[in-house]
Amino acid sequence: MFNKDKCTLEMQSSINAFSNELKNIRTGRVSPDILKTIVVDSYGSKTPLTQLSNVNNLDNMTLNVNIWDSSLVKIIEKTILDSNLGVNPQTDGTNILLKFPELTAERRQELVKLISEISENFKISIRSIRRKHIDEVKNLEKEKLISIDESKKFQDDIQKITDISIKEIDNISFSKESDILKV
Repeated sequence: MFNKDKCTLEMQSSINAFSNELKNIRTGRVSPDILKTIVVDSYGSKTPLTQLSNVNNLDNMTLNVNIWDSSLVKIIEKTILDSNLGVNPQTDGTNILLKFPELTAERRQELVKLISEISENFKISIRSIRRKHIDEVKNLEKEKLISIDESKKFQDDIQKITDISIKEIDNISFSKESDILKV
C-alpha cells in the first residue's frame, strides 16, 4: 500500500538539506555557520573545523576562530585559505581572525544567481521523489492491489505534497535572496 508519510518525509528531508545548504551562503552579517563545511586534516582523519575550535562573532563582519590545539593552527589556516571563502586568515597565537569584506552589488547578484541554481537542483530532487512515488502507485494499480480510483487519489496526494514542497523551497529562496540584496 502507498505510504503518504514516507513521501512527505523524503521531500521534507530535501527541503531541510536545501535550507542547510543556504546557511553556507552569507548575507550582510557573517555567521559562524559559514565555517561548518570546512573539514581539516587532523590526527590522521578529516574533522570539521567546528570540532577543533570555538567560532565566535567579534562584529558583523569578523569571526574569531579559537583553536584548542596549537599544533593545528597552520593546517587550519591553510584549509581556510583553500576553502574559497574569500577571506585571509590573520593568526594570533591560537586565534585566527577572519575579516570578511562587505558584499559588493556585483557579488550580491552572483549569490542570488547561485541560490536560484541551488534551489532548482533541489526542486529537481523533489520532482524525482514525486516520480518515484507515482511509479510505485502505478505499479500497485497494475498489480491490481489498488483500484484505479485509489491510484488517482494517491497520485493527486503526491502532487499536492510536491506543490507544497516546491513552494516551501521558493519561500526559503526568496527569504535568503532578500537578505542578500538588503544593504
